[in-house]
Amino acid sequence: MEQEADTHQKDEKDGDGEVGETVSFPFDRMTVQRFRETFPRARWSEERKAWFVPGSTAGRRIDRWLAREASRRDPYADQKGRDAYAFEPILSPYLKVDNNGFRVRTPYSRKIVDELRQVPFAQWQPELKAWRVPFASYDDLRRHWQVIEEEAKRNEPEERRKRAEARKGTGEERAARRRSAERRRRRVPLWADDLPPIGRPVSTTSYGIIVVTEVTGEVVDQDLVADLYHEATNEHIWGRWRAPSLDELVRTWPSKTGPGTYEAERGWWQPTIEELREARRKARAKERRARATQRPVG
Repeated sequence: MEQEADTHQKDEKDGDGEVGETVSFPFDRMTVQRFRETFPRARWSEERKAWFVPGSTAGRRIDRWLAREASRRDPYADQKGRDAYAFEPILSPYLKVDNNGFRVRTPYSRKIVDELRQVPFAQWQPELKAWRVPFASYDDLRRHWQVIEEEAKRNEPEERRKRAEARKGTGEERAARRRSAERRRRRVPLWADDLPPIGRPVSTTSYGIIVVTEVTGEVVDQDLVADLYHEATNEHIWGRWRAPSLDELVRTWPSKTGPGTYEAERGWWQPTIEELREARRKARAKERRARATQRPVG
């Protein structure tokens, strides 16, 4: 796969008129982590698909960082990946190979997404409805492939239908129905001593990223909901919530770190960039479906 080049634009301004520069580079967890450590004030621009680095000296600092990153790369990595594939190929209906690298297309599974995100420079390409992985990342892909393929088989429509049939009338199905009914109530237990901000997206233990719209003050009866909310106590109160819009998710500033013990026990925290990316992906898909159903026929 021909990797997207590292690029940056000079003399940029963000939406607030702040001077700085933008930089883009192929996604890789470790690269992003190094970038965030070097540029703690940088923020992701969904519109530009690039990072905005504020400051009048941003250009020089970005150039130095790009030079350091270039020195890390093995110029023969792609050829080594091609040779590794030729010597020990992955033979799977979920993997195709072409001159640009590998194309991975599977049934959707969050576990598969998590595995592929650990493969350096793996990128989701919506137009292909597949993940692209460069030859250089073949050894990493092979290490994750067993989990990816097993999860793909498990999520084939026929396998999912069989599991659904087997669950009918069981305690598992009743529990699933109870969880679905509770979700439709759009309520969430909140620790009364540390409430989340109203009207802003936050990550939660129970429902992912949500927007709390109201705190009712009604005390949670732990005995009635212990099977649904393990973190809930009689010191929690109920809040109302809704799903965030794509615009709200795009404007949300990500946390630099994941939730600590306190945040996990509290039940909510500032979303990380990984959580926001997944929520934005789902929000975009939802908007596309909504536009498709509203499109006039004929």
